[in-house]
Amino acid sequence: MVYNSGGYDSVGALRLLDGVVDIYMPDAKYGNDEIAGKLSHVKSYTAVLYSALKEMHRQVGDLMIEKDIAVRGLLVRHLVLPGGLAGSEEVMRIISAISKDTYVNIMAQYRPEHKASISEYEELRRPVYREEVERVKDIARRFGLHRGF
Repeated sequence: MVYNSGGYDSVGALRLLDGVVDIYMPDAKYGNDEIAGKLSHVKSYTAVLYSALKEMHRQVGDLMIEKDIAVRGLLVRHLVLPGGLAGSEEVMRIISAISKDTYVNIMAQYRPEHKASISEYEELRRPVYREEVERVKDIARRFGLHRGF
């Protein structure tokens, strides 16, 4: 069973899933609580994310791949936002604090849709640049992360 979430999971709810989930695949959306509050209307996102990732990792460990198929573990996804708005450096720090062997999918597919053209954040009005994605990969490596990308 694969559990996909936005990374804003309560540890209590995750404990109910212990022994049920084979692969946790959360999004690590933000490394900045202020931005998380404004864009996703959540409080203390980074603390909740850290606790959730820690619990997920406790349950399933680092991602195990057999014959090119993920079979068990934690795979964290991170969408790079334009202008560094996602706070990617802090996200990579949080992930590396859980395990430097965490499999990280750094995603570059942000595109401005819906209300992005009128966002108060000018950065959200444009797609992410390739250089921004490469910078996040470099940051991940700097924190000792080495799987995925």
